[in-house]
Amino acid sequence: MSIAQMHKQMSESAGFIAALDQSGGSTPGALRHYGIPDSAYSNDAEMFTLMHEMRVRVITAPAFTGKKVIAAILFEQTMNGLVKDTPVPTFLWQDRGVVPFLKVDKGLQPETGGVQLMKPIPNLDALLDEAVSKGVYGTKARSVIRLPEPEGVTAIVRQQFELAHRIADRGLVPILEPEVLIKSPDKAGAEALLHDGLKRELEELPGDYQVMLKVTIPEKSDLYLDLVQHPRVQRVVALSGGYPRDEACRRLSTNHGMIASFSRALVEDLRYSMTDVEFDAALEKSIDQIYKASTQKS
Repeated sequence: MSIAQMHKQMSESAGFIAALDQSGGSTPGALRHYGIPDSAYSNDAEMFTLMHEMRVRVITAPAFTGKKVIAAILFEQTMNGLVKDTPVPTFLWQDRGVVPFLKVDKGLQPETGGVQLMKPIPNLDALLDEAVSKGVYGTKARSVIRLPEPEGVTAIVRQQFELAHRIADRGLVPILEPEVLIKSPDKAGAEALLHDGLKRELEELPGDYQVMLKVTIPEKSDLYLDLVQHPRVQRVVALSGGYPRDEACRRLSTNHGMIASFSRALVEDLRYSMTDVEFDAALEKSIDQIYKASTQKS
């Protein structure tokens, strides 16, 4: 796998990032939406097997290629899984032309100061070494902001950048995901604080590496445009955050330079009961819509 080619794709290519990284807490809901009830499995191993089968169905669909989907974020068990006899990261890059990323966070701490910091990540160094060995290009880590509390937002941003520095030291590109909840009572206020905190930390970033930023689509269009243009930022990408795909794409299309990194919005029309023809057509429609919102701005 060529890191230089991946870097060129992530820096220059038109398209968006597929977030296929639902983990333990969100997996049952994702499976239910897909049409698989809780009664279909009796333990976590069976649950994750069903989730892996769904992800394989997505990434092997004809429309899921680097022409429009430039990267995909994977859950750890997906990274360690196979497509037929091929490791998933290898399949993504060599067969699909899609750059693989890995979700590394282990969930959230209880809310304090209007935010939820990430839990400690045990064995992070070993996980990063494994990711490098499997040809993964970068990582993603999520924390949550509910309220525009300056101390809380500052703590979120500081934790994200401290983790990013450790990840960059291993030669990986970190995606920082400080998500502002779309149901925040003052979403715009929280986003303004987050923007200023991110910009401040970018200006003080040690070393010479780049990061990516994954943020909620802001209330103020182009709020993050100066960060899109920042030399230390490889990409600014948007999470759908619970918005339906039509709404997420409408909002995204007003933010220049920002591309999608959707999860629920990407797969919202996909169902287990679909024939392969129906499934592939629904996914292609979703990919086309998200690609357009990522590349054609109003």
